[in-house]
Amino acid sequence: MLAATASATAMAATLALTSCGDDEAATPSDFILATTTSTVDSGLLDVLIPTFEDDTGCTVKALGVGSGEALELGESGNADALLVHSPEAEEEFMAGGHGASREPVMHNDFVLVGRPADPAAIAGTDVTAALQAIEDAEATFVSRADDSGTHVKELELWDEAGATPGGDWYLETGQGMGATLTITSQRSGYTLTDRGTYLATDGLDVDILVEGGEEMQNYYHVIVVEEEETNRECAESFSDWITSPQTQDTIAEFGVDEYGVSLFEPDADN
Repeated sequence: MLAATASATAMAATLALTSCGDDEAATPSDFILATTTSTVDSGLLDVLIPTFEDDTGCTVKALGVGSGEALELGESGNADALLVHSPEAEEEFMAGGHGASREPVMHNDFVLVGRPADPAAIAGTDVTAALQAIEDAEATFVSRADDSGTHVKELELWDEAGATPGGDWYLETGQGMGATLTITSQRSGYTLTDRGTYLATDGLDVDILVEGGEEMQNYYHVIVVEEEETNRECAESFSDWITSPQTQDTIAEFGVDEYGVSLFEPDADN
């Protein structure tokens, strides 16, 4: 493994988005949002959070971690709301009584990217054929290996392809999507990524080689945590706010000016 998975504490220190100093005492308006690295790496939170804080008076501390770790933070009562993209794990979280509500927010899609030379010749194939070809060629594949929504999806796709990743050609980073993409580019490998983070990550020497299909859709939900001593008021405000028509319009427009396409499609009306 290239690097150990960052702990929630470390991520809080490096990725917290807050309008008050770390040494200030917590107030009733302090609100902890555990979310995925893709919402951080894409820049979406940089757009959304200041407006939410202005609209509600809640002070956001956003922890950018994998969806699995975000759900663990919610289950332990160390987050007030979650913005995650691991549907089966989310459903288990809700069935366990840890969530007060779960609402659709947005989606984008997963894509397989790799160096333009494409040694496994996967360009233009479907994801099942692509992963089988990568395994057969033992071409370098870089995995997040961090229990994130993307990592869970990757493992599902390997399983559906009847392929078993492993060996020297299968690299595990234990890091977020942006860092994993950078390592993929440096190692001239392949990886599975959400399209938004791929477009927002500078300096990459990898292209989108495989895309499309329902199995590559990437759905995000907002969950209000059902645990004692959480900030339910701000959590519910955030859920209502991010699914409101005005915020959904902001999500629909995010990335269009810079990339010519929205990085996320709004889903609240669905």
